Amino acid sequence: MPKEYSRGTRVAEQIKRELALMIQMEVKDPRVGFISLTDVELTPDYAHAKVFFTCLHPEEVDAIIAGLRRASIFLRRELGRRVRIHTTPELHFVYDASVEQGTRMSALIDKTLADDRAARGEPEDENENENENPSEPT
Repeated sequence: MPKEYSRGTRVAEQIKRELALMIQMEVKDPRVGFISLTDVELTPDYAHAKVFFTCLHPEEVDAIIAGLRRASIFLRRELGRRVRIHTTPELHFVYDASVEQGTRMSALIDKTLADDRAARGEPEDENENENENPSEPT
């Protein structure tokens, strides 16, 4: 049975932390802007790392990826200095659309619930009656 926190998992987390700091503090490319790293997947030999990210403006993903690719040589060199592993991985940046999809799914669920309440003639806000003071007799 594999350990819960294998060495590969720990190295991937360390890479994620270091890259997040470097992107935030040291990358000067304005295309990169505000991104959040969501995950890092390493190959077993540590030769390649998929770095998953999300951003505030999904329409700018192509420009962000171009900026990250341009900065990848710098990031890899600095990563080699900060994280002591035999092979410094080549970085591959991938947009993580799961946050965007989760938000879209949540909005669809909220809309469906509101439509269902409207079809049954119930009030929009479930908590309307909670605004009344329960200690006062009705």
